[in-house]
Amino acid sequence: MTPALEATALASTILQPGTGEIPGEHYLAASPATVMWGRLPCARDAAVLTVQPGQTVTIDTVSHEGILEDQGKDPLAYFTGKGVPEASVLDDAIEIARSLSRDTMADGPHVVTGPIAVEGALPGDLLKITVVRLQPRVPYGVISNRHGKGALVGELPRGEHNVSVFTPVEERDGRMVGVLPVVEGGPGLVEFPLAPFLGTMGVAVAGDQRPHSVPPGEHGGNIDINLLVEGTVLYLPVQVAGALAYVGDPHFAQGDGEVALTALEASLRATLRFEIVPREEALAEFGEFTGPLVRTDEYLVPTGLDPDLGEAMRRCVRSAIALIRARWGLDEHLAYAYLSAATDFDISQVVDIVCGVHARIRESDFAAVPLVSVPLASEQRPPHPSAPEPLKTGDPARTGQTSPDSPVSDESPVSGEGQTA
Repeated sequence: MTPALEATALASTILQPGTGEIPGEHYLAASPATVMWGRLPCARDAAVLTVQPGQTVTIDTVSHEGILEDQGKDPLAYFTGKGVPEASVLDDAIEIARSLSRDTMADGPHVVTGPIAVEGALPGDLLKITVVRLQPRVPYGVISNRHGKGALVGELPRGEHNVSVFTPVEERDGRMVGVLPVVEGGPGLVEFPLAPFLGTMGVAVAGDQRPHSVPPGEHGGNIDINLLVEGTVLYLPVQVAGALAYVGDPHFAQGDGEVALTALEASLRATLRFEIVPREEALAEFGEFTGPLVRTDEYLVPTGLDPDLGEAMRRCVRSAIALIRARWGLDEHLAYAYLSAATDFDISQVVDIVCGVHARIRESDFAAVPLVSVPLASEQRPPHPSAPEPLKTGDPARTGQTSPDSPVSDESPVSGEGQTA
């Protein structure tokens, strides 16, 4: 740890469970009773909190870095070993590591808080999640590269061991930055700005099988879109009554691609507003889409997801054309031309089994174009598509235990790109 990261500075910024500012109308702590580790909610899961549409919830999230088995499954020992004072290690991270377990060969690494039921949400609606506030709970995090995972599988990390880089956060010229040395053990000379966001935001899938926490899908999940900072919105197609929303995989900063495997992983306190967009209203505004869809103050951001990066790109382009046509009525060839001339397509990540691409469509470019009026007669609309088939993993409990024949492993290499950011 660098000298600038003094114990007094650490203690003043720690958001232990229930302490510090809690801006939301509801508060949901992270505890063994309110989190899942390695799996995501499905229709059979009971909500740990129910809210009315439009209400805000302040949610504590816990990073998986520091609690994983290859780090000793003991965050107190792990972080104090990096120079962090004992009082500055999160109590809920310690409790979750001590109380819960997961099948490392079948489950993902992520801890998600929830699920949260939104009263009145029905399949076919959209759940609108507004990111009201994101507060770092600690002034440090971890960036990891694990064997069999990342963009350079078989090349990095070198040697037999996984590499986790402890990364302090410091104030430089009035802004908070992550700090890295030039050589291992050296002074922190490399700095990069923080842009906190939640890597995992999702809704429960239909059926009784909990999805693995790594690959994203129509349900959202581990989408790792770094645009989802404070003030932005995520729209997700509701799969089950109440939506059963959850969040986790908190990040302090992430480059598009997330190439080493993880971002700067660190725990956040998130205040979110949950609203329902009824199907008819959603069709009128966006047309038919399978999501996820992000909205910033500048862009509409459709996504494309597929294990093959090229196909993820093609899916994103198709989604962007469909959105432009539904919303503004452009001819197909004109929408395609606009995208080629004016829209950036960014790689969200290439390390989560299912690769992600997202497009940044600048809404101001269409300021002079009237919105298209979408027919609302139910017979003119196809039924809302069902949730994607979840992984076949038996009957996992909240602890994340699953049958050993699951096709996805957190610890073992898989074909294609690495995973588990």
